[in-house]
Order: sequence, then C-alpha cells, then structure tokens
Amino acid sequence: MAETWSADPGARLDALVTAIRDAAGSRRPVVLIDGRSGSGKSVLGELLAPRLDAQLVSLDDLYPGWSGLAAGSDSVHETVLRARDPGWVRWDWTSGRPAEWHPVDPDRALVVEGCGALSRANRARASYGIWLELDAEERRRRALDRDGDLFAPHWDEWAAQEDAFIARERPRGLADLVIAEPAAPGPIPG
Repeated sequence: MAETWSADPGARLDALVTAIRDAAGSRRPVVLIDGRSGSGKSVLGELLAPRLDAQLVSLDDLYPGWSGLAAGSDSVHETVLRARDPGWVRWDWTSGRPAEWHPVDPDRALVVEGCGALSRANRARASYGIWLELDAEERRRRALDRDGDLFAPHWDEWAAQEDAFIARERPRGLADLVIAEPAAPGPIPG
C-alpha cells in the first residue's frame, strides 16, 4: 500500500530521498513521477534529481506530438530503461519530427517525470514510483498559466489520453508514494 502525503513534497525531500535510496538497495535509484497535467511532476523532478545526483528525463521531450502520450510512455521501457544502450530521442515540437538521441548513463540514478511514466512495464524496471494528485480545476489553471495558448486547444485531447492511460495502467496503485495536492506558489510545470 502506498504512503500518502498531503503536504508540500519539497518540505519532506530528505525523507523522500532516504525512502528512494532504501527502495533501490544496492541498485541505482530509478524513480518514476506521474500524475495528470499540471499536478507538479516537473517541479518535483527538478527538486529530486539533484538530491539523488540523478539524470532527469521529462516525457514532454519524448511525446511524439499532442496525441503521443501512449507512445511516450512506451518509450520509457523500450529505450530509456532498457539494459543495453539506454536513452531517448527528443521530439522536435517545432518541426513535428524526431530529433537527436540522448544517451542515459545506466550506472547513474535516474528520475523520469511525465504523464505515462508510471505504467506496469515501466514500474517493473524502476525502484520507486510517485503519483501526484491535484483537483482538476487547479491542474488546468496551472497548465494553462504555464503553456497558455499552446496547450489550451489540446487540453481535452490530452485529458482523454490521460483518462485512457489511467484506466489501463492504474498508476496510482503502482506508486510507492501518493502526493495529494502538493502545495507550491504560482504556476507549476508538470
């Protein structure tokens, strides 16, 4: 059963880092941070990665366009977490095409954040999973404050993909930690 926090995760970062290291044991820590758009995944990843001396991979860089949530999720276990030659191909949102390859050091800690990170296949290759929850109104406000006109026309399409992913994978149940309504000032990327 996952532990649930309702407080600001930044205030409990030391405890989180300890829990992640304990879960990894002698292996490198591999952390998956998931939640719906605007829930604070990017901020938590940016806080956590330096504390773990970890590489940070954002699924926003992998999704192949606005209809690419499932493909981005699949790329985590297919390329980012694979045993041999791990890494990922950046999606160039401007040209609408795959761009350059980014290798991942298989010996160094890794944090992967983004909607779709916490699937069953991805969780099987990770040492720790985090699910973020925030009410829909606040998430939408944060996401649109962050991305405005860029995201607004795609909100419903993206939300439908999130719904499908959540129904299929049940990421909350795969999490070691659920953070409900993380507190943070202003708009939160994620």
